[in-house]
Amino acid sequence: MTTPSITAQLKEEARRRGFDLAGVCPAVTPPDLDRFDQWLAAGYAGTMGYLPDRANAYRHPRHVLGGVRSILMLAVNYRTEEPRTLEAGRGAISRYAWGDDYHDLIRDRLHDLADFHRELLPGVPVRGVVDTAPLLERTFARLAGLGWIGKNTMLLNRQLGSWFFLAALLSGAALEPDEPHLADHCGSCRACLDACPTGALLGDGRLDARRCVSYLTIELRDSIPADLGPGVGDRLFGCDACQDVCPWNRRTPVTEEPSFQPGEEGTDTELAALFDLDDAAFRQRFRKSPLWRARRGGLLRNAAIVLANRPCPSGQLALAKGLEDPDPLVRGTCARALGEFRA
Repeated sequence: MTTPSITAQLKEEARRRGFDLAGVCPAVTPPDLDRFDQWLAAGYAGTMGYLPDRANAYRHPRHVLGGVRSILMLAVNYRTEEPRTLEAGRGAISRYAWGDDYHDLIRDRLHDLADFHRELLPGVPVRGVVDTAPLLERTFARLAGLGWIGKNTMLLNRQLGSWFFLAALLSGAALEPDEPHLADHCGSCRACLDACPTGALLGDGRLDARRCVSYLTIELRDSIPADLGPGVGDRLFGCDACQDVCPWNRRTPVTEEPSFQPGEEGTDTELAALFDLDDAAFRQRFRKSPLWRARRGGLLRNAAIVLANRPCPSGQLALAKGLEDPDPLVRGTCARALGEFRA
């Protein structure tokens, strides 16, 4: 079986399994590795210590799969309905977290695709990963021709914009590579830079995660700095500001994937009700949702910040209840929020 035939079959199977984009690049040292090292050295990763801890592993895909020669980069569209205009007392949820945890769905598809690879190429190493391995996915997606990296640091595609998840199938076979995407179609547009509520985008394709609302509401385990709290606005979990204003996202297709449709939480949620959840109730409600990543303390911390930013009567009562919470992070943020509260 020829290399082009194997590559074409893998791409066809990927699309049959629900991947919307598929492109191949060689497994090489990332050409922008120096920029990544400089980004880490500048401290822009914040408290995400797993990034500098694994810095050496990012230097080549062989640290993810021994014997790797090619990477089949894949994308899954997750755009569904449009978010609602929120009333005070409700918190916005980032679009990617409206449905079930995407890791579960994409891992299942990757496992099936890896099994197909093993049928085509017995004995050839293969591994599927979705944003948990030390792999610069956006760099390899650009090398595989899937798009370019925009000023908001997202991978942009002419058809799908940026509303998609990336995944990778690493292979020990020398698959036929696609042409890398060399053009930058952002031009002089600075919509994402102007829309960022905390000035986290540096304008050169880099992000200071320490100021990013997504980092503050999901990754950060400590208090949100007081000067950045107002920039959180009504965002309970994550932030889509830079994607919402991107011209490339205006006419992107809507997915019919059931797992990505808004679930019980919908596109936003009532904030006061979160303060009624103990650890067991929080686990029951969010264990299958991406919101689980923020943990109970983080989500209630975020809710307190949003209630301070957009006061309402139910919010004042919820914050008062939070003063008695067993979690010191929640107590401290509620005290701060009540100090800023203007009903």
